[in-house]
Amino acid sequence: MKYTAFLLILLSAACFKDETLRGYGGADKVWTLTELDGAPFGATAILTFPEEGTIAGRGPCNGYRATMTVPYPWFEAGPVMSTKMACPDLQREAQFFEALSAMSLSEVLGDVMILSTPDGREMVFKAGG
Repeated sequence: MKYTAFLLILLSAACFKDETLRGYGGADKVWTLTELDGAPFGATAILTFPEEGTIAGRGPCNGYRATMTVPYPWFEAGPVMSTKMACPDLQREAQFFEALSAMSLSEVLGDVMILSTPDGREMVFKAGG
């Protein structure tokens, strides 16, 4: 009887594993965008996975948060909520947020994370911490 209860506890713990990108290599790192659609990204934008079901970071101008609950390898950020400070990189920030919202697939290869779409759009991030 004791073993059955122990087995049930183990099985229930396995059912609650984080199945999102966070649980498959995205957590505990600060991801910096290096390329957007094949070109170097000329500003600083970061992405983190602070808790299950959430992404957060900083665009070129503003901090942001969004939900992300789809299972890996899918990616769906939405809706992106950000602060509203102005800065010279607002155009790049708009590109970043638009691209982030469009991404639907993800892949983590060590310290490289690639977000992409079926039609060929791509965001390449490198881990820095």
